[in-house]
Amino acid sequence: MAAYNPVAAPHTHSGLSTTNIMYLVILALSPAALHGVWLFGLPAVTVLVSCCISAWLSEVVCLQLQGKNWLSSVDGSSLLTALLLAMSLPASTPWWIASFGCAFAIIIGKHLYGGLGHNPFNPAMLGRVMLLICFPIELTNWQATSSPSLGAEGLAFSQQWMGIDGVSAATPLADLNQVQAWNELLIGTHAGSLGETSALLIALGGLFLIWRGIIRPYIPCSLLLGIAIPASIAHLINPQDFASALSHLMSGGAMLAAFFIATDLVTSPTSPRGQLLFGAGCGLLIWLIRSFGSYPEGVAFAVLIMNAGTPVIDHYLRPKIFGSQSLFKRSKGA
Repeated sequence: MAAYNPVAAPHTHSGLSTTNIMYLVILALSPAALHGVWLFGLPAVTVLVSCCISAWLSEVVCLQLQGKNWLSSVDGSSLLTALLLAMSLPASTPWWIASFGCAFAIIIGKHLYGGLGHNPFNPAMLGRVMLLICFPIELTNWQATSSPSLGAEGLAFSQQWMGIDGVSAATPLADLNQVQAWNELLIGTHAGSLGETSALLIALGGLFLIWRGIIRPYIPCSLLLGIAIPASIAHLINPQDFASALSHLMSGGAMLAAFFIATDLVTSPTSPRGQLLFGAGCGLLIWLIRSFGSYPEGVAFAVLIMNAGTPVIDHYLRPKIFGSQSLFKRSKGA
């Protein structure tokens, strides 16, 4: 008789750890962040650095208070939260406001619920909403782009790019009915947050995550369709009052939400059907808030609302257990 040595499942492993996943997402988001620095200059660097330092220090303090090893702070989760929050802020945001928002996201949005894997709400979006409520003027002061120009003597950096005499400008979300050149929306050469700098780079980063198997296409596709379908219908009925689907998809944080925010592994549903419903709900809420709400952007509010519904979605749309009695009876009756 053959001798078997059974071992405990699982028998296979993808080779990806939490740390690997976090840094792959950061890598995918980095080109868009660097493009934002190129467009907005040192103010953007200040926002990014302030968020990263605040998030890491808050993570270390929370881990120490819980008696955990502070080395867990370098797993990439706090850095990703900082990067997502920074990408949702205007480049002109004062450093202390960005730092306060990140500390709130890590302490209240993450560790208050038990740390990584236990938070019901996306920490970065929780920090974004808190800052918008507390500092509405600072968070709606959009800085105009001022990328370096190439001349005979090399690159020339304007005073605005260096953080001197910043010039404010309107974001496309302020008036979506105003027609924007498609190339400006695609590349992001307009005022807005760092996450609005390039829909193309953000989409490419998201496709990279899908290719690596970090995220599945259900949420990105359903979220974008959840925006595009009602926007197209409303635009066909009344084009003077409702913007086109292209304007909605290419403006604001729609692409960032579709590929990097709504796809958060902790706060989104686990089943394919649940993810489709979750993404469609986020997209519809984004369009409703943009079209009828008091705020020009609805990404953070939409994601947090759907985060609250994730447990219910998982409960009712969970996949059937393999070999369950209901499936057996159904196949037998067929």
